[in-house]
Amino acid sequence: MIDWCREKLARTLEIVKRTDDTEGFVVLPRRWVVERTLSWLMHSRRLARNYETLPATSEAMILFSMITRMGRRLARPRACGRH
Repeated sequence: MIDWCREKLARTLEIVKRTDDTEGFVVLPRRWVVERTLSWLMHSRRLARNYETLPATSEAMILFSMITRMGRRLARPRACGRH
């Protein structure tokens, strides 16, 4: 996976692991970004369950869900003083 990301995406993949000796809640770097995005995707009813049989169909539904989310965000009126 790391090699694939480097070759195909020209990105460096960093795997953030939790140490076994840590107790309680500890913030892991940038992990919240992935968890937040997955949470947004679960708002789409079709993605909440595994209905799709083909990976291409699942990918299309994920793209559709994110496009819908981004469209709603762009269509929302902005508050005063917010840029």
